[in-house]
Amino acid sequence: MAEKKPRVVIVGAGFGGIKLAKLFAKDDVEVTLVDRHNFHLFQPLLYQVSTAVLSTDEIAYPIRAFFRKDRNVEFFMAKAQGVDRERKVLLTNHGEVAYDYLILAAGATTNFFGMENVEKNSFGMKTLQEAVHIRNHVLHMFERANKHQDNEAERRRMLTFVVVGGGPTGVEEAGALTEVIEIMKQEFHQLDFNEVSVKLIEATPNVLPMMPQNLRDHTVAVLKRKGVGVMLDTQVMDYDGSSLKLKDGSEIPTKTVIWAAGVKAVSLVANCGGEVDRGGRIIVNEKLQVEGSADIFAIGDCAHFQHGTERPLPTVAPVATQQAQVAHDNIIKLLGGHQDLASFQYKDLGAMATIGRGEAVVAKTKMNPQMTGFLAWCAWMFVHLIRLAGTHTNFTVAIKWTWNLLSGTRLGRIITNIEL
Repeated sequence: MAEKKPRVVIVGAGFGGIKLAKLFAKDDVEVTLVDRHNFHLFQPLLYQVSTAVLSTDEIAYPIRAFFRKDRNVEFFMAKAQGVDRERKVLLTNHGEVAYDYLILAAGATTNFFGMENVEKNSFGMKTLQEAVHIRNHVLHMFERANKHQDNEAERRRMLTFVVVGGGPTGVEEAGALTEVIEIMKQEFHQLDFNEVSVKLIEATPNVLPMMPQNLRDHTVAVLKRKGVGVMLDTQVMDYDGSSLKLKDGSEIPTKTVIWAAGVKAVSLVANCGGEVDRGGRIIVNEKLQVEGSADIFAIGDCAHFQHGTERPLPTVAPVATQQAQVAHDNIIKLLGGHQDLASFQYKDLGAMATIGRGEAVVAKTKMNPQMTGFLAWCAWMFVHLIRLAGTHTNFTVAIKWTWNLLSGTRLGRIITNIEL
């Protein structure tokens, strides 16, 4: 009888989870990858689905397609709910999964900071369904406003689009919305586009906190040039679906609030037995192990790593993929009976954000100079293209971006699942 191979269970098929599974596929272990969706999602481009640039299949890739030739990798579609450390099993809504080593790579979800009304009435931007919902809603608002010719107040409420959060997602969404509006100007002949507005709200004095000040200032200038009302040092207090209330007592009448103001770990993480921070991220040691457990690791957005850094590492893909390599190497060492585990050290690859068609900012690194404008947009486009899954996706997305740059056309303006 063949000796039973060690079982490695990975929770989450984001950037870190997929990287881990690919690494372990080459080893003499059995791998179970658990995710509640059957696709890997390229989250940095969700805003392009929400603004009708790309379609859903261009930023989502079937998980099983990654591992067609890897017979030691099994995908299990289920929602992870917790961990029983004593029995060494992962608890899911479709049964238990035994493990020898467990890696939590479950990602993050939108953080509404306890504001229940905001959570209920605004749009998050962390899932494919949310991006499609935003696209449907924005397009629908133009259709409805077009038939409210006798009610200016209600029409303006429908045509005011507010994005909360000045990080890359918020900046990219706000810039892209202005380009959708430019298309609408050509097609909605009865609307007064002086009534249409896009506002970007940020609670701190700056957008893009990971960028140097000159690039932040450049970003704000470009957004304003595109017609975005940038509101810094502005805090949201409540939103009832019709009026956004701010801390200074003022209100913005709007039917659309897109929330890109923060993330927190998924609820699963709190049920894994380790200590968590205020954002629900599970605290790991320098080896990426969950405190008090040598056989459970955590990486990416759901892990709180703060060793030799002023604050926890950011929730970005390079952190997850770099941690995936170290977690893999450490588990292989443990399987071989070695205890000299490697400590994780993050290599900052820089930051970039697109502000709209042909406009982006790229921070300076050892590999590239600081860039703005079209050159930065080309760099941003290249980096994102090579990280997309699937050759066909690289091809179709490159064509769509080029066509959009030249013509401004967005043919993905399809409304689905809207009650008339």
